[in-house]
Parts: sequence; structure tokens; C-alpha cells
Amino acid sequence: MKNMKPITNFKKGSRNAWSPYKLAFTCFVISVLTLTGIQTSVQAQEPVKYSIPTWWLGAAAGANFDFYRGTTQELNSTLTAPTAFHNGNGIGLFAFPVLEFHRPDTKLGFMLHAGYESRRGTYDQKTSPCNCPEDLKTDLAYVTIEPSIRLNPFNSPFYVYAGPRLAFNVDKRFTYQQGTNPAYPEQVADPEVNGVFSNMNKSLISMQIGAGYDITLSPPTKQTQVILAPFIAFHPYFGQDPRSIESWNLTTLRAGLALKFGRGHKISAPEEVIEKVPVVVVKEPEVTFTANAPKNVAIERSVRETFPVRNYVFFDLESTEIPDRYVLLRKDQVKEFREDQLEVYTPKELTGRSKRQMTVYYNVLNILGDRMIKNPTATVTLVGSSMEGVKDGKAMATSVKTYLVDVFGIEPARITVEGRVKPKIPSEQPGGKLELVLLREGDHRVSIESSSPAITMEFQSGPDAPLNPVEIVDLQVAPIDSYISFNVSGADTAFTSWSLEIADEQGKVQNFGPYTQELESISGKDILGARPQGDYKITMIGKTKSGKELKKETSAHLVLWIPAVAEEMMRFSVLYEFNNSKAITIYEKYLTDVVIPKIPMGGTVIIHGHTDIIGGEAHNLELSVARANDVRVILENGLAKAGRTDVKFEVHGFGADQNLAPFNNKYPEERFYNRTVIIDIIPAK
Repeated sequence: MKNMKPITNFKKGSRNAWSPYKLAFTCFVISVLTLTGIQTSVQAQEPVKYSIPTWWLGAAAGANFDFYRGTTQELNSTLTAPTAFHNGNGIGLFAFPVLEFHRPDTKLGFMLHAGYESRRGTYDQKTSPCNCPEDLKTDLAYVTIEPSIRLNPFNSPFYVYAGPRLAFNVDKRFTYQQGTNPAYPEQVADPEVNGVFSNMNKSLISMQIGAGYDITLSPPTKQTQVILAPFIAFHPYFGQDPRSIESWNLTTLRAGLALKFGRGHKISAPEEVIEKVPVVVVKEPEVTFTANAPKNVAIERSVRETFPVRNYVFFDLESTEIPDRYVLLRKDQVKEFREDQLEVYTPKELTGRSKRQMTVYYNVLNILGDRMIKNPTATVTLVGSSMEGVKDGKAMATSVKTYLVDVFGIEPARITVEGRVKPKIPSEQPGGKLELVLLREGDHRVSIESSSPAITMEFQSGPDAPLNPVEIVDLQVAPIDSYISFNVSGADTAFTSWSLEIADEQGKVQNFGPYTQELESISGKDILGARPQGDYKITMIGKTKSGKELKKETSAHLVLWIPAVAEEMMRFSVLYEFNNSKAITIYEKYLTDVVIPKIPMGGTVIIHGHTDIIGGEAHNLELSVARANDVRVILENGLAKAGRTDVKFEVHGFGADQNLAPFNNKYPEERFYNRTVIIDIIPAK
């Protein structure tokens, strides 16, 4: 090799090939000048909106990651390396103009990339037979034309593209050097050889596939739209053989950024001609507003209520003692205790709402003890449930047993106690994450189970069967059919919420709401106060989804409900477990055999469903309606089988409405009783 004199077509430092930097600089200068001219014209335009452009023009630049494989040994006709080179890698630059066509409402489009790219690389060092290191570097470059089909598969900024690649060789230089044998350090190395490859293919036909993501940089109020698009492409080796001899092939991974500009079309008229264009009127949501103010229901209704007694005793968290809110008798009071005179034994603290009913429940232990005295063969099982463990749950059950044994004198053998972590029908479900404190309060309890019909409710069995109900008589303050109803038909789709402004003759305004359902009811007393009657102007104010207000007005003459004529109605209740609307199946025989026979000819059945405060407002409303409709279907089917069509039904679902809920929601027992459907049976007028 020492006497080899290679022939090259270059002098050191010559630049007969295209410069990648010169071409890249030219592309970006053209793009900047184009953008400057476009922006100048945009500034003169009126601030109107423009469509997304169809044609895009810009420039792209980045890096080619090149991978050489195959055999390269004969560099040109005068230089053959002693040892063949096989593998090499390198990074080259690329820069070219970009042209794209794709409609905003289609998935297919067209792309054209055309410009300069270098395919530089350095081969892995080899060792010649003289034990001399050999190095080879390439400096290939091409002018490339790459038309592609663009596909937007998801109607999103992401896109993929693929197509052929036509490349023309414009630079075929190499640098070769043979070093010295390490064993002879005094030997002088051969000079670096700069030459050109022979037998180069002047043109190549291959393919490329890639993907990119369009990032919009300009608002729709600009006519010139600007997009920055990072992209990546893969150029496989087939079709990319740089030479017609040997087996050198090339695979490239390309990564870069494209800056693209497009001009949109105006989608609204210029400001100066707006007055010539017909005004577009935004159509108001189609809603109707009515207020139904019933005439005075001149009836004093005493309610004969069959009140269910929950078979649960709720304990305070971290306590195994019976809470003070339950009525606990002394031993000398047992003989005087009667279920039909429970108002004698009232709790120490009562929340104020439905006092009569809660007085019944808070006597649950006394009711149980009294029934076990009257039915000496009846037995019960007390199941205590506590998250603190089985031992803690059993201690709670033992507290109840101790009270029944010490105060009512029940034989201990008739009462079995058990301990559990969770009750057999828990409120807290696996995976639940919301309002866990309230749910766990409901699960910290002692359940009373018995197979004796004298203890548990007729037609029911199992751990969820309540105790036999207690019949009480109370006075209904304001019947549900005396409420003033407001119907905003279409509100659930037209409004995010609506409210009421109610003004009397003197202009005094009261505000109610906001509401989200179409039908709402307000007690006449809440509006009239102490006034016996009055004329009112009622304004419904709806807030549309676009943030605007829509008002509709009506008027009504309201009359305060005044009791006059005595009438007795009956009331029954159906209780549910947490978040359940299908437990009605265990009540079907009870409703059919007990409730239906008590519905008088021509009577009215008002069914209203309720929930506790746990859960979302919309879900609770839907749940209460489902519960009420379950009861209605069973009653209607039972009446139909009896050949009766004389009964009128009214069904309401109030969700967790605090104004209409039967009970408060402070204690778990109140929440459990609010999971109910109440059935009011009113005689024919």
C-alpha cells in the first residue's frame, strides 16, 4: 500500500458537490419571506374567522440516522482496500420544501417532500493483513423527491404517510486512511486519501413510511395558519444500493420538524357589509312553563299509618354501648309499656321531623322485649357488626341482650349473639370510595333476626326482614296534593338550571331554586306564610347551556291549605337497602295481600319515593322514581287481577330533597328510614 498513488477527482478542500447547509438555509429563507408577506396582508384584514386551509407550504429539516450494511472494498478503479468494510453508521442532515394537500373533513391527503439530504457514515475500523488499522468515511448526498399519500385515521392531529422515494446522487466522496502497525511505532502513516466512489448509481428508487403530529400555532382568526409538525420516517434498505458493484446497502431512520403555512377562506362576511346580510336570530330553547295552584284541600286528615320497625339498632362508632337516643326503660316500667301508647316513652333527643314515627323506632328494644314476653316460645338472634372486629361486634350484641335480660326478664337461652365485621347486607360495597363515613355508620349496628311471625313482619323472612309494624294515628300537616307544582317542560335539555321569582301584589319578591328537574313542588305555606290567599306573579328564569337567561311568566291565585272536615287516610311504607330499587320483590305479597284490600273504591293512591343524602342528586332522584314505580306496578297489577279500575294513582320521586324527606339524615337510622316508598291511600272525595 505504501507505493499506491490513488487518483481522485478532488483537491483538498474542494466543494464540487451541493452543500446541505446552503440548501437548508435557502429553504428557510424562502419560508420566512413567504410568512412575512402573508402576515403583512393578514394585518390588513378584518378580524374575522377563517376556515382550515386545504393547501400547505413550508420547509422541513432534521437528521438522517444511517446504517451501512454489506460489503465495500473496491473504492474506485485505483484504490482497493486490503480488507473489506461491512458495517457502518452515521448522521446526516436533510432540508427540503414541503407541499401538502388535505381537506379538513377527509382522512386522505397528499404530501410532497423534495430537497437535499446527506447520507454520511463511518465504517467500523478494520485491520489489514499488515496489522494496520483501516478507516473509511463516506460523504454521500442526494437530491430526493418523495411524493406520499397522507392518512389521518382518527380525525386528529396525528397522521401517517407512505410513498416512493426517487433520489439522485450529487455527492459520492469518501475519506480513506491506513494506519501503521502498532508493532512499529516509528513507521510513518499513509496520508489520508480523499476520493470519489466509482460505479455509483446515479438514481435510486426506494420507499419511505412515516408518521407526524400537527401542532397548530395560530388562532382561527388569522387567515394565515401556521403548523409545527414533528415527524419520523423509515427508509428500508431495499432499493437503496448506492453502487452497482459489491453489496453495500443503506437503511435510514429520519427525524425532523416541519413548519407549514396555509391560507384559509373567510367564513364570515366583513364587518362593513354585515348590515346587508340578514340577521341570524338564535332560536330560544323550546320550553313551556305552567304553575298549578290547587284549590284549598279543606280537609283535616288524620293518618292511620302502618309504620315499619327496622330490625337494626345502630351504635355510635368506636362504642359498644346502646346510644342514649334509644328509649331504655327501667324494670318497673315494663308492665306499663304498650305499643299503641309509645308517645308516653319518648327519646331524650328527637330531631323534630316526624317525631311520632321516630318515637316508634327508638322504642325498638322495648317493642322487641314486650313481644318476647307475650310470645314465650319466640327466639331471636342478635348479630353485631363492627369494623373493629368480630369481638367488638359480639360485644355490641351482648349489650342488647343484657338489656333484654335485665329489664324485661327474658331467658338468656332465648337470645343468641353473634359477631361479624360487616353485616349480612352491608351498605359499604367493595370498591366504594365515596361517603365512606356515612356508610360505615350504617354498618356499625346490631341486626335482630327471628323466625317467629310474632316478631318479624308478615310475608317476609331473612336478615333484612323488619319487625312487625306498629300502627299509629297522626295528623297530616299539609297533604302532598295541596302543594303548588311548577312544570318547566323541556328544562332538562334546554337549561343547566332554573329558578323562580314569585312576587305578591305589593311587589315583595321571594326566590326559590335553583332546580334541574322539569317538575318541582312548593308548599303553599312557604309562599303565603300567614296570608290566607293572594295573587302572585311567577317568573321562571332558566339558564341556557350557552350562559344566557330565558324568562317566562305566569300568574296564579294561591290559597292556604286550611283543615276543615275530618278525614282519615291510611299510610304504608316500604323500606329499601342502600342503593337498591329491586328489593321490592320481598314486599310483593305484603302489598298484594295487605295493602290492596285496604284501598277504598274510587280512592286515590299517592306514591312518593325517597332516598337518603348519600350519593349524587341526579342518581338519588332517579333511584327514588324507580322505587316508586316498582310499587305502583305491583299495586296496579294486583288491582287489575281483582277487576278494579276505579283507583287513581299519583307517583312522585323526591330523591334526597331535604324539604320533602320523611326524616332527617343526622343518624344512620334516619338515613335508613329515608330509603323508602310511602303509600298514602286517600278516600274518594
